[in-house]
Amino acid sequence: MDLTSNTRPADMERITTPGLADAFIAEAVEAVRAQVGDGKVLLALSGGVDSSVVAALLIKAIGRQVVNVHVNHGLMRKGESEQVVEVFEKGMDANLVYVDASDRFLALLEGVAEPEAKRKIIGGEFVAVFAEEAARLEGISFLAQGTIYPDILESADGVKAHHNVGGLPEDMDFELVEPVKLLYKDEVRVVGRQLGLPASMVDRQPFPGPGLGVRCLGAITRERLEALREADAIVREEIEAAGLNIWQYFCVVPDVRATGVREGRRAFDWPVIIRCVNTVDAMTAEVPELDWPLMKRLTARILAEVPGVCRVAYDLTPKPVGTIEWE
Repeated sequence: MDLTSNTRPADMERITTPGLADAFIAEAVEAVRAQVGDGKVLLALSGGVDSSVVAALLIKAIGRQVVNVHVNHGLMRKGESEQVVEVFEKGMDANLVYVDASDRFLALLEGVAEPEAKRKIIGGEFVAVFAEEAARLEGISFLAQGTIYPDILESADGVKAHHNVGGLPEDMDFELVEPVKLLYKDEVRVVGRQLGLPASMVDRQPFPGPGLGVRCLGAITRERLEALREADAIVREEIEAAGLNIWQYFCVVPDVRATGVREGRRAFDWPVIIRCVNTVDAMTAEVPELDWPLMKRLTARILAEVPGVCRVAYDLTPKPVGTIEWE
């Protein structure tokens, strides 16, 4: 297995069965051991399926040579960082370092509206945080990431720069370890199940590396970010309670205001746009029809429980033409 290649071989068989997953795991473990040797690896652990599978692979390959670092950049979903600590530190007994860098990231993003600029700021600051942790830990020469093939394809095609591809500076001091970078999302899940990761982790909602930073559209403000966080929590809670099998669901809050009426007075607040998609490989996606009572319940809860919001909309755009994320 060539960990330096960014091109998936044309004859590479899709990983759809436990047997194929076992073969991939054995090859990836051997490749990681050959690359890393007795070195130490710093893993960027977001808690999503991609980085979680990489964590399991690295632990299988090199054990305690892996230091898992979770950075709370202030752009996480409600309760996300707390859940990461609970699952990995307490549930998996992982070597976990938790870094709260919320103020640091939000200060750098203040007034920045262009999506690619935001992604590169977030990616660059991630590397800076990891460099600081590596200096403190001593002996770290490798940076592991949960990069997958759609990240590489979209960055190369200029669709958007992913924080773990287009956002990394050329002069970074780490050698990258990316054992799942030639896999599609559905293949990563098959590998994760075969590694014994719990379903709650393997089937976890995909979450972009820049987090809510690319869902709080335009220049980020703390007030709008908090409205987004609360609205997103409601969307996730209601769809999970409805038992719907939807690949990804979330919401965005754009940097625009709309006129509304609240308690007999004019309101000039933000809209919340709900986004749901079904896909297999994240390269194409369709939008599911939601039950009308569920739509009304989502709308009622968001308008009643989230300050600063006066409208709720549903995004019907498939991929292509739209991407899954708005930014």
